[in-house]
Amino acid sequence: MPTILELQNLKKYYATQKAVDDISFSIEKGSIFGLLGPNGAGKTTLLRMITGIFYPDSGHIRLDGKIFDPLNDIAKIGYMPEERGLYKKMKIGEQALYLAQLKGLTKENAMEKIRFWFKRLEMETWWNKKVEDLSKGMSQKLQFVTTVLHEPKLIILDEPFSGLDPLNANLIKDEIYGLAQRGCTVIFSTHRMEQVEEICDHIVLVNMGKKILDGSVHQVKQQFKENKFSISLHEVPASAEDASFEVIDQKANALVVKIKDGYRSNDVLQYFINQQHTIESFHEILPSLNDIFIGLVEDTHAKTRAFQAV
Repeated sequence: MPTILELQNLKKYYATQKAVDDISFSIEKGSIFGLLGPNGAGKTTLLRMITGIFYPDSGHIRLDGKIFDPLNDIAKIGYMPEERGLYKKMKIGEQALYLAQLKGLTKENAMEKIRFWFKRLEMETWWNKKVEDLSKGMSQKLQFVTTVLHEPKLIILDEPFSGLDPLNANLIKDEIYGLAQRGCTVIFSTHRMEQVEEICDHIVLVNMGKKILDGSVHQVKQQFKENKFSISLHEVPASAEDASFEVIDQKANALVVKIKDGYRSNDVLQYFINQQHTIESFHEILPSLNDIFIGLVEDTHAKTRAFQAV
C-alpha cells in the first residue's frame, strides 16, 4: 500500500527534555493509525510537528511523497486537538462557516458541506446556539465536523470520543470508518486501549520520546501472546494433568491452560478427548493492548531507572 505520511528520524529537544528522540514510522493511505503513549511520552509534540505547529530540530516529514511544507500543505490536514479550539461566544453555524473558509472553501461550498455534516450528525437545530451553551459531547461533535468538512487527506483525532455518550460515540466511530473507506487517512490518539483494538489497523507506541512498538494490531497481539487457552467443558474434572499444559485458572466450567514449549493446541484437545470430556468451546487468550501497553511502559521506566542508578 502507498504511504501518505513518513516520519524520518524526527528529533525535538527542549532545554531539559528529549520530547521526540529519533522517531521514524510511516502511515499507509486509507488506514486508521493509532498513536499511543502515556502522558508526557511525546505524542503531542509529534502531532504538532506533523501539523506544522512545531518544526523538528532534525529529521524529515514527508506528506504524499514530498517534503512537508506547513504553509502550503496544511489544507490537506484536519486536526482535532484534545483541547477545545472553539470560540465560545460565536454561534455554531457561523463558526463552522468561518473555519471552513479558513481552510480555503468558498462560502457556497462551505455552506453545502456544513449542511451535509449537520444533517448527518443530527445537528441541524444547533445553528444559532453558542458554543458556551453546548455540553462537552455536543462541542466534540462540532469540533469533529470542523475538522473533516474540508475533506483533508490526513485527519488527526486526539481523544475524539471524549465526553460523548455511547450513541454519539458510535455515530462518530461509523464516520471514522466511512472516511477511511473513502480514502482518508486517520491518525487516532487516545488512552482508551479498547477503542484502539476496535478501530485501528496499525499502532505505534511511544514512551519517553522514543518509539518502543510498531506494528499492526494483529501482529502486536500475536507478538506478545503467552500460549494461553480457555477450554469450556460440559463437566470440569477434579484435576487435569498432562505433559502438554498446566492449568493456571478455573472459572465455572472453563479452564485456563498454558501450553508448554514443544506442544500444540491440538495436544491439549487430544488430552480432553481421550479423557472422554465434552468440549463446548476452545479458544486462544490473546493479551489486550492495555496489558501490552502497561507492560512495555513499566519495563521502559524500570530500565531507565536502572541506567540512572549506575
